[in-house]
Amino acid sequence: MVAYRLLLCLLMPVLLARLGWRCLRGRESAADLAERLGRVPRPRPGPVIWLHGASNGELASARALAEALLGARPDLQLIVTANTATGRALARGWGLPRSLAALAPLDLRVVLRRFMARARPAVLVMVENEFWPNRLATAQARGVAVVVAGGRMSAGTARGWARFPRLAARLVGAIALLSPQDRASAERFVALGLPAGRIGPVLNLKAAVAPEVPQPECARLAATLPRARVLLAASTHEGEEEIVLDAFAALLAEDPDWRLILAPRHPRRADQIAALIAARGLGQRRRSADAAAPDAAHPVLLADTMGEMGLWYALAGLCFVGGSLVAKGGHTPFEPAALGSAILTGPHVENAAEAYGALVGAGGAVVVADAPALAAAVRDRAAPAAQAAQAAIARATLAATTGAAARAALLADILALLPPAAQD
Repeated sequence: MVAYRLLLCLLMPVLLARLGWRCLRGRESAADLAERLGRVPRPRPGPVIWLHGASNGELASARALAEALLGARPDLQLIVTANTATGRALARGWGLPRSLAALAPLDLRVVLRRFMARARPAVLVMVENEFWPNRLATAQARGVAVVVAGGRMSAGTARGWARFPRLAARLVGAIALLSPQDRASAERFVALGLPAGRIGPVLNLKAAVAPEVPQPECARLAATLPRARVLLAASTHEGEEEIVLDAFAALLAEDPDWRLILAPRHPRRADQIAALIAARGLGQRRRSADAAAPDAAHPVLLADTMGEMGLWYALAGLCFVGGSLVAKGGHTPFEPAALGSAILTGPHVENAAEAYGALVGAGGAVVVADAPALAAAVRDRAAPAAQAAQAAIARATLAATTGAAARAALLADILALLPPAAQD
């Protein structure tokens, strides 16, 4: 812990200079910088829960929990933080009563003390795996109960923390309640020092969240896109686009009606991916510059924008879920399943191993390892009926993991950590 804090002190001038530069370039405002330094609006009187998610995905999965908490305690105030401005905007867009949204404070003790003095939270609810050492230590020192909702820890992350056993034990020891995303994560937290009695209900918050679909735009694009001939490559990482494009080129040579929507995990890589598309002689459109649907002359749509994944799932009869052909642990299958897109995945699915295990076992997802296997899997599911049948199996299989009882149990556990309501 001392080494971590010393490193932060050494890096602080660089970090503050970078934030100041972002303000000067107009990427963030002075008010944004103030929030990152802990100067958040003061909530009204009453118990406060601090709900934190890294960005859009984590916060979207926690919205139902936020609504349930506010509904259960009329005196409760909620402050929602995110690491990104887009995450903050998402939380503000919820329009929830008795709540405010801000950028998360930097993991500096002086900043965290300022933030907590102003926000005065009784409970900190962190979504998934946002484990900042000073944040956890400061919360524990101030008597703030720390809850991890949908906590996830991969085998690789656990091995990394295990190299620092004293620090790991101190961090997990600050957690009052862990609702793990899966049993394997629970076991890894316990191995790092979390008392087994602090393990709460197993719950994946993202399981019950369907992505939003802008219906007018979806209808406009769908008018020229036969869904059964649209393959979506969702949240791809470096090293995967080449495989997807090779598979698609083979499919296109057999049937010119195929279309590919390629949505990389990080749109900043768009120029690199556009070059890969061009190198294969495939015509392309870039969503950021062209609102038209892919067509015979431009069979690839490079979806280099943020916040439109729900639209792409809705348009595609088949979806390859990225991060799974390379060792990134894969992305969750819940969104494509919710919108009826038949799921294809690579073998690296550690981030949602239980869900994929159930899907593959039931026939709701297919594992592919390379371009020929991906092309063959798509070819075998070219018929609309085959796609619909597999998607239906996926929805039914994952419905068992949405965990209504677990969500209710987590809500009750969090409420029990709050001070009792004032008596009239």
